[in-house]
Parts: sequence; C-alpha cells; structure tokens
Amino acid sequence: MRRIPRLAAVAAATAALTVLAAGPASAVDPTVTDPHIVAHFDFAAGETPENIALAPDGSAYLTFAYAHKVVRVGRDGSGPTDVATFPTVVDPTAAAVTGIVRAHDGTLYVNYATGTADENGIWRIRPDGSAPQRIVKVPMSGFPNGLALDEKCDTLYAADSSRGRVWSAPVPAGDEEVEATLWATGSALLPTQELPFGANGLKIHDGAVWVSNTAHGTLLRIPIEKDRTAGPIETRATGLDGIDDFAFTGHGNTALAALNTQNKLELVRPDGTHKTVLTRADGLDGPTSVAVRAKTLYVNSAAFFNTVDPDPNLLLARISRNKL
Repeated sequence: MRRIPRLAAVAAATAALTVLAAGPASAVDPTVTDPHIVAHFDFAAGETPENIALAPDGSAYLTFAYAHKVVRVGRDGSGPTDVATFPTVVDPTAAAVTGIVRAHDGTLYVNYATGTADENGIWRIRPDGSAPQRIVKVPMSGFPNGLALDEKCDTLYAADSSRGRVWSAPVPAGDEEVEATLWATGSALLPTQELPFGANGLKIHDGAVWVSNTAHGTLLRIPIEKDRTAGPIETRATGLDGIDDFAFTGHGNTALAALNTQNKLELVRPDGTHKTVLTRADGLDGPTSVAVRAKTLYVNSAAFFNTVDPDPNLLLARISRNKL
C-alpha cells in the first residue's frame, strides 16, 4: 500500500512552496493562548496520533495511525489507555488507522485504510468494549481518511485521499456490512501527480460537508441538498499548504486548520483569508488534527516528517470564541 511514500511525496513537494503571507487582521478573530503539551507519545512504537474525537469529560480518543489502535488520553495528559486494536493485515507497515468520530451514545466510528478487501473501510467500536467490527466497505484502491457522522440521518461520510472523492454510507443497525456509496466527486477533490494525497480532513458543518485537499492546499464546502445529494463544490480558502484536518471554532465558519508539513495551525476566516496562530515553537511537530470543546483547543502532532527528533504529542490551548 501507499501511506508512507505518499506522505514523503507531500513533504518533498511542499517544501519547495512559498508560505502564504498572513491575511488582514480581523476584530472578531478568536485568540489562541496558553499552548502546552499535555502528553508525549512513542514514535518508534507507531504512536502517531492521526485524528481525534472528544468525550464529554474532555478526554480525547486518538487514532494511532501506525500502531493500528485507538487510545484514550485524559485532559490532564493521563494515559494513553488502549481502547481498541485493529486486526493485523498482510502488510501492516502500509496500513493506517485514520479518521475517528464519537456518537452521543459513546460508539466510535473509525477509518482503517489497509488496501485489502476484508479490512479497508469504516469500523465500529461499541461502548461495551467488544472488538472493533468493519461496517462499511470501501474499495481496496481507496484510502479512507477524514470521517464525519450525521446523527440526524445516521449517515457516515469519509474522504478518500487517494481517489479524491467523498463516500457516504448509512450506519447499519446490526452487525451487517454495507457498501460505501460515491457521494461527491470533482477536480477540486483530486490529488495531483506531485502530491498524491487529495481529499483529507472532513467535517459536517453549516448544512454542508467540508473537506480539505492536501494536494491543492484548499478548504472546500459541499452543500448537502434537500434530497441529501451533494451540491456544487465551493472553494472557501486557498494557500493552505500541507493542510491535513481542521475544526470550526464555533457556530460560524471560522476554522482552525492543521498544516502538517508546515508545523503550523492556521486560523481560516469565513472570507478565506488566514493567519498563523501556533507554530513549532509552541510544540507542534507535524500537526494532523484539531478539535474544539468550549474554550479548549486540542491539536495532535504525529511528527511524520521529523527525521531528527520526532515528538508526537497532544497539545492543549485556550481559545476565545467568536460569533461569525
């Protein structure tokens, strides 16, 4: 499979790109203060946090991409405590546990990208502690990455980084598996020859599915039509080199985007302008994902591109809220 070569290609290509200058200041920008690392992880053991979902008590469920597991880390940094480990595949070095979401009843849904027929897709981890089970099949050639759950209609959406598309699937009530359905396609979602990692992070927000595209450095909005089909793809921000996952700061369309290869957290305004709010000096080391709960900001770093002294970690900070 392809995870490591693709990430290396992203790093090599984006290193040559110039960094976009910060956009104009805004009186309503949220502020990010008091960044501090609460937990460090073991890079050699595959403890590379790829994605994050928050529990009601403020603890975080993290996917460890190369350890092929989900862990729980307390808001104070306690842990990590193992939640579930995924089955071993033919080539475990090429598999990755990626996106994660938590339903209100405590059920976790997780993407496992393996390139194999029996494992590639979306998995469910029930709160009772039973073993993870695949519930949505994604084609072997697909790389399910960002993941979101629309609980109003029990629908899962997954970004496919290798094929540049968005899949959807109903949440099965029982233990049966369902096939992923192609929900959105278009050139805006595709990877490029230079950067073979397209659609990446994914969130449901403001009546739409929002997707980041690593290859193009863009943040996209895809309206959800009344019949639940995908509307025209809108480009909402550009110049986000190395963008991975992202999160919204509140009810409006201001977002915080992890620029993996740039070691930056970027604040993206509703008009598409953006500025850097955290850097490597604050503790970022290849940031992969972002979450916001009340006045607390969570940022994972996986240190994928640090060949000298990798420091995968979980960073917390304080964030003000705006109303846009």
